[in-house]
Amino acid sequence: MRKLGVFICHCGVNIAGTVDVKSVAEKIGEIEDVAHSTDYIYMCSDPGQQIIREAIREKGLEGVVVACCSPSMHENTFRKAVKSQGMNPYLCEIANIREQCSWVHQKEKEEATRKAAEIILATLEKVRKNESLEAIAMAINHKVLVIGGGIAGITASLDLAEGGYEVVLLEREAALGGHMAQLSRTFPDLDPAVDGLIAKASEVERHPKISLYCFSELEDVKGYVGNFDLTIREKATSVDWVKCNGCGICIKNCPVEFVSQFERGLGMRKAIDQLYPDSIPNKPAILREHCRYFLDKSCRKCEEICPEKAIVFKQKDEQIGEKVGAIIIATGYELYPKERLGEYGYGEIADVIDGLAFERMLSPNGPTKGRILRPSDGKAPKEMVFIQCVASRDPDRYMPYCSRVCCMYTAKHAAIYKEQVPDGQPYIFYMDIRSDCKGYEEFLQKTIEKKGLLYLRGRVSRVFQDDGKVRVLGVDTLTGRMVEVAADMVVLATAIVPTQGVKDLAAKLRATVDRHGFLTEAHIKLYPVESSTRGIYLAGCGQSPKDISDTVSQASATASKVQALLSTDKLLQDPLIAFVDEGICSGCGICVEICPYEAREMDVRRGISVVHQALCQGCGACIAACPNFACELRNSSSGQILQMVDVFCRD
Repeated sequence: MRKLGVFICHCGVNIAGTVDVKSVAEKIGEIEDVAHSTDYIYMCSDPGQQIIREAIREKGLEGVVVACCSPSMHENTFRKAVKSQGMNPYLCEIANIREQCSWVHQKEKEEATRKAAEIILATLEKVRKNESLEAIAMAINHKVLVIGGGIAGITASLDLAEGGYEVVLLEREAALGGHMAQLSRTFPDLDPAVDGLIAKASEVERHPKISLYCFSELEDVKGYVGNFDLTIREKATSVDWVKCNGCGICIKNCPVEFVSQFERGLGMRKAIDQLYPDSIPNKPAILREHCRYFLDKSCRKCEEICPEKAIVFKQKDEQIGEKVGAIIIATGYELYPKERLGEYGYGEIADVIDGLAFERMLSPNGPTKGRILRPSDGKAPKEMVFIQCVASRDPDRYMPYCSRVCCMYTAKHAAIYKEQVPDGQPYIFYMDIRSDCKGYEEFLQKTIEKKGLLYLRGRVSRVFQDDGKVRVLGVDTLTGRMVEVAADMVVLATAIVPTQGVKDLAAKLRATVDRHGFLTEAHIKLYPVESSTRGIYLAGCGQSPKDISDTVSQASATASKVQALLSTDKLLQDPLIAFVDEGICSGCGICVEICPYEAREMDVRRGISVVHQALCQGCGACIAACPNFACELRNSSSGQILQMVDVFCRD
């Protein structure tokens, strides 16, 4: 029989305000194998932990129950405290009498006191049968995979590389930069966006600890935290980037042009081209779906004219294997599809464009060389309408969330428009103004006051073309009147949505996404950059809409978390995982199919299921599914749970 100790926390008045803590401590102290029972105002404090340590030394305790708040708060705190006195940390259990008792019985003190005692009694039943376990030690690979070459991926990669870690940076486009490469200037200082980005991307390209794979995708991933086995598909560019010197002769002489997605439909690009001017890497790639050689073998102009003989039409995709210890997902965002925005005329009216298209207009290297011109006739617009919250904050038809950056970049757009067209009039339709960071509110107010912007609070109901004008119908909710503006051009601040393919990627990585497709963190407050799978981390707009400064901050935070994970040679895995009673297992394989972490496999020779300790997260799905009751969890066996239930069933 183990000598047990019970330590009951007041948690200030969170518990003691509802539960008669002292009477519970006295009652529990009468149990035969409870050698010590006491209470303290804050058991998680240093003095509270010292009470536990002294009791273990003086009373020779062999198991401990701490009755306090949720185990997610301080379980590790108390396990470290008992371990410091030589006790196995897995013989320390938490009885949750705050969230599961005092907080739900605030006006029922007698009932809460009785229930608190029962919760502690049930937890004592568990401790009596707990095994003395040891953490599972695993070797760890110190290389990191970063998926996405936008500003989030670039920042995380550089932080890790500067910290001495090897990085594999994966980007599916032919160049780094993401959507930041499309921007003109950044708010609130209106600094050029691309200059700083190119400087950072150049650092990535030159850094000896970063292996850069552009025009590449993650094909497959196996393994677990500390030991991920990757298969990367490096797509054929049909250009030998080692030989290519980036002279651009092939681009100038390519006869094929098509509408550029990078220019948001406002410009053209060639069948062999760079993603954007001065891109990093500064090398072209052949887009085979547009190249005449790959369509009908009718053109070899780039091959004939290349002075370095770098064109390789026969180049094939390559499968590359890598091993890493951690993965950062920085997949970025897209804008809400224009095909679904019929009431705004987007995709049908040439002079209705989105915010990114307007950014390309404002960019010195864009299709209009920085000049604001109507797509329909190339003239400067005199009446400009900016519409905010397009497909955002609209739970009935579109996305219910706020896209965060729209208020700020719309103010930036309108301010730059007034710089170029001083006699023009910008109108901004908005629901609310949200400028939620240092310097942003000042920028917004200064812009409104000095630039003569006209803000109209209300929703736009329809945008249509009539008599050469783009007519915008809406309601001014401050006055209740209908508003109609005959505009020359309309810019839509459309909702930010997750990038295409992120759900498939999340499935490969065993990460989770929310109902909108954004990657979800393990805990929104306590673990904001960790995914639900250990070793998988999040950065940037793939998790939720963010501006550049927040994206960079999160990317650096993610990099620091990864460095902390990889800072040792051995990784310790929690041993509270599933195991199999080999004498009962029938080898049906149901647990293999149902395991969300791919931690189960069949041992064909012995005809039983086995658990991969490093992958198992102790979720219990296999226990629920096993028809023979052969699956169990360490220190949460069926026998223990039934004994705990018996406590609550006693008269």
